[in-house]
Amino acid sequence: MKFVASFLISLGGFVIGAFALIGRLARFAGLALARAVQPPFYPARLVEQMGLIGWFSLPVVGLTALFTGAALAQQILVGGSRFNASSTVPAVTVIAIVRELGPVLAGLMVAGRVSSAMAAELGTMRVTEQIDALYTLRTDPFRYLIAPRLVAATLMLPFLVLVANIIGVLGGWLLATTRLGFNSATYLITTSRFLETEDVVSSMIKAAVFGFIIALAGCYNGFVSSGGAAGVGRAVTNAVVTAFILILLSNLVITILVFGT
Repeated sequence: MKFVASFLISLGGFVIGAFALIGRLARFAGLALARAVQPPFYPARLVEQMGLIGWFSLPVVGLTALFTGAALAQQILVGGSRFNASSTVPAVTVIAIVRELGPVLAGLMVAGRVSSAMAAELGTMRVTEQIDALYTLRTDPFRYLIAPRLVAATLMLPFLVLVANIIGVLGGWLLATTRLGFNSATYLITTSRFLETEDVVSSMIKAAVFGFIIALAGCYNGFVSSGGAAGVGRAVTNAVVTAFILILLSNLVITILVFGT
């Protein structure tokens, strides 16, 4: 009985803590968005962040999509051959990549790279009082530090996911035509026939949401960090974990809303 009570108390504390975190994140995002639409603007900071988030994430996103697309084609062939449906490899591969694997894997890979970097940079600025110095120089850190990162990540993730989708499909095509005996032209025709506009639109919507979550988790945890180097380390860990959980949760919600009927 005591064990059950202790478990329920722990579960209740976890749920309350999760809702409190979501509330703090929502308040932080509201403040950043409200400041982002008010001058002064910092376009140079925005361009810099777009390069850091978009261009420098291309290699890891591209390699992840290539390997995943090829492995997926192999698995679909093995699974489909159990009920004489091995010819479904092109159709299932493109639908799985564009609807789910492309946006989710790109989001997770960018979250691991970008959220942690943002949390480490802003956390270091917080514990070394550089953010406090911005206030003394009459520079709003939300406009100068947070808003460019949120906007850049929201804009660049759809671009990265679009590239991931293309490379993922090409990975499946490469394996299918070189090892699985598929005809190249037939594979590509089948892929284009089963890809619908709804699939691409949902993929881009997910990407924009994931980009906002990635920047929000990194900026928030870095901005509120404290306790020196150890505090910065905790901020980096919390940023990545928060981004991962929110990406997977929002992916489920968007999937149900778009394809649930």
